[in-house]
Amino acid sequence: MPEIAGAVENILGRVRNPSRYMGAEHNAVSGDWDPDEVNFVLAYPDLYEVGTSHLGLSILYSIINAHPRGRAERTYSPDLDMERELRDAGLPLFSLESRRPVGDFDFIGITLQYELTYTNIVNLLDLSGIPLEASRRRDCDPLVIGGGPCSYNVEPVAPFFDLVLLGDGEEFVGELIDLYGAWKGGGSPVTRGDFLKAAAAIEGCYVPSGYQPIYSDNGDFEGMRVQPGYPPVVKRRIVTDLDAIPVPTSPVVPYAEAVHDRAVVELFRGCTRGCRFCMPGLVYRPVRERSPGVVEGCAREILENTGYEEISLVSLSSSDYSCIDPLSERMARELGEKRTSISLPSLRVDHFSVALAGRVREVRNTGITLAPEAGTQRLRDVINKGVTDEDYTAALETAFGSGCDQLKLYFMMGLPTETDEDILGISRMVGVAREIYKESGVSRRPLKLNLSVACFIPKPQTPFQWEPQLGMEEFSRRVSLLRDNLPRRGVRLSYHDPGSSRMEAIFARGDRRLAPAIVRAHAMGARLEGWTEHFDGSIWERAFEDTGISEEEYLGRRGIDLPLPWDHLDSRVTKEFLSGELARALRGEITPDCRWGPCSSCGVCEGTVRNEVFSADDYS
Repeated sequence: MPEIAGAVENILGRVRNPSRYMGAEHNAVSGDWDPDEVNFVLAYPDLYEVGTSHLGLSILYSIINAHPRGRAERTYSPDLDMERELRDAGLPLFSLESRRPVGDFDFIGITLQYELTYTNIVNLLDLSGIPLEASRRRDCDPLVIGGGPCSYNVEPVAPFFDLVLLGDGEEFVGELIDLYGAWKGGGSPVTRGDFLKAAAAIEGCYVPSGYQPIYSDNGDFEGMRVQPGYPPVVKRRIVTDLDAIPVPTSPVVPYAEAVHDRAVVELFRGCTRGCRFCMPGLVYRPVRERSPGVVEGCAREILENTGYEEISLVSLSSSDYSCIDPLSERMARELGEKRTSISLPSLRVDHFSVALAGRVREVRNTGITLAPEAGTQRLRDVINKGVTDEDYTAALETAFGSGCDQLKLYFMMGLPTETDEDILGISRMVGVAREIYKESGVSRRPLKLNLSVACFIPKPQTPFQWEPQLGMEEFSRRVSLLRDNLPRRGVRLSYHDPGSSRMEAIFARGDRRLAPAIVRAHAMGARLEGWTEHFDGSIWERAFEDTGISEEEYLGRRGIDLPLPWDHLDSRVTKEFLSGELARALRGEITPDCRWGPCSSCGVCEGTVRNEVFSADDYS
């Protein structure tokens, strides 16, 4: 629409980082608009530099635009200055490609990546002029669809969504386009409500309006009342063959520097390590690997189509890819000749992983990051981390022996059963790192050691979903205990803000009663709260008070036999398995990785879905 495009051009000269809103990046689709197509605008509820790095959005953008009846454009949360300019000028939020109002699209696809983006979701809808509650939308309004990690308990924001995808979206989105195309073309179904009921029959599609929460007289959640025509439980959608789905080999190359400014190829999905705090490691099961030949071919295409000088081979634990050694060696040899580097994020704390990182990328220049998570072997067994003191020592010896003089260590604080002895164990592990570095004698420079501590958050669909969240005062006490026992020099300690961690925990295990509080907080100015400088806990205190929410109700221990607000959202990992894992955790027992050992009976591999891996012996 020319009038919007012209007005936007006038605004861009008055905002920071105008490249966030320009569009027309390399590999973006053209600005042409066809009302007969099924038009999606993919909305990432955070700033451009964060959202443009998101692999899931890139995959869906590519797939929808390759569909004969589909078209996808993009939008992101505007920064505060851009929001102010839009509101002052009376302009709606627009897509980057055609600069068309977001409200003109058939679907708004919003990524549910992180609980502290929930006010951004409200802001996206408000700026687009779309009714916040799905129940108030007309047939002519866009259908708002969500997907991503927070889908596994979407209830706090469920009233804002018409549909939510649970699981993998590559096959689902084509089925949705075909169904909507029939409706848009004058076929059946004929009303918005009819379309939503028809969509609910697609595997993995959750329609919140078909489910009403039931509460007792004293406010306890008692379950869901399911409307006729809707499945009582929504099962996660699983893509079983990664080689059969397209890889975005011509991703959009951003103008502004992205948070992760590099090419990306996904090695595999799923993880069977079984860390009991890790929701992705449980809800993305089973392991499904992409064949090494496909990985290599996709990497070549992406680098050729983007001009990046670094490619990242991503997964939940890249060193667990069955062919990682021969694949990385071969790719490093080929790409090294072109001065292109490889990165392997999410490596484990062991000698093999660190040695692997050193082979594919110069450890000396980049340092190494290890995530032991807990300071003692006892607590690492509780969380089923699968890391021993010997693993840690061997990893450090390998890293420092390669000339590394920068080390980053990640730990969590507030894990179930944690004691002060576990906190002091973190300081002892820091001491071990410094001593091994000194003994290595490979550098005269002092070791740069960054220690990062996060507050443990009990997540839904994990064995710890029934455990309480550590209080802010106790978290601060434990941080002080750690700080007092660290060396005075050579260690930089950083830790998460306990207030924002508290909010994340409330929404992670929340229910629909929180939706009015989100709307209220947004009205009071809550925006971009994943950024430390924008989070204001006092806003949430007032929002909860105004809407009658008790924070402690969502933070405390939960009865293991009581219904949970997300029980109707089936990740395919059974509740019986999760409760059994909690019992094993409290006994300090570990559960072996089922990919290499006996089946752990989590429920995922029932039926036709199985762990699918390739043999390194067959790869040459």
